[in-house]
Formats: sequence, C-alpha cells, structure tokens
Amino acid sequence: MPTIFREMRLWRGVLALWLMLATPVAWGQEPAKTTLFKIITVKDEIVIGLNADELSRLGGQDAGAVARALAAKGAMTVWQYGVRRGPDESLQQAPTQKIGLLAHGSLRVEPYTTPYVIVTHE
Repeated sequence: MPTIFREMRLWRGVLALWLMLATPVAWGQEPAKTTLFKIITVKDEIVIGLNADELSRLGGQDAGAVARALAAKGAMTVWQYGVRRGPDESLQQAPTQKIGLLAHGSLRVEPYTTPYVIVTHE
C-alpha cells in the first residue's frame, strides 16, 4: 500500500477521534435542553441558561438573539447558572436563582460551553 494512503487513513482516524472528543455532549447523554450564555459587563460576568422555548420567543438560538432581545426590551428575567454537585457527587451546571438583566451599552453576550452536565430549569 502506498504511503500516501496510509497517511490518509491515519489522518481520518485522528479527525474522527477529534470530532468525538470535541462534541459537547458526552456519549450516552442527551443533548442539553438548555443553552448557556455568558453575560459580561464592566463589573462582572455571569452565566445564564435559556431553554429552547425561551430562545424561540427571543427570535433566535444564538448570543446575538439574546443581545438584541435585551436591547429591545430593556430588561429580561432569566435563570442564573452555576456549578454544583449532583446527587451522585458529579459536578453539574445548574440553575441557582432567577435574576433580572438590565440592558446596558457595555454589556456583551457570548455563548458558554461547560464540561459538566447541564440541569434544565423549568
């Protein structure tokens, strides 16, 4: 077998492994029903979670939709998320409290990824 074909097979295997490891959902887990976003202001950063229904009411599934909705409405009530231990002592990203967000010129919204299981709020 020519060397070029062996190298191609090796790179396909490396790419397949990278894709498996880069997925935010661990094997055997359902995809998260909550999408996390980091809200960044000049003073602090917080993580919020929005479910699919909340995102559809905002008119999109990305950080831009969240930022546009906050700018248009001036304020939003959302769930703040933080890391906690679950019943099996594993770490999980879970809702901690409901908070109000106020629009501000120096506010930034970014997608947020976590290695932990995301607990969906109601």
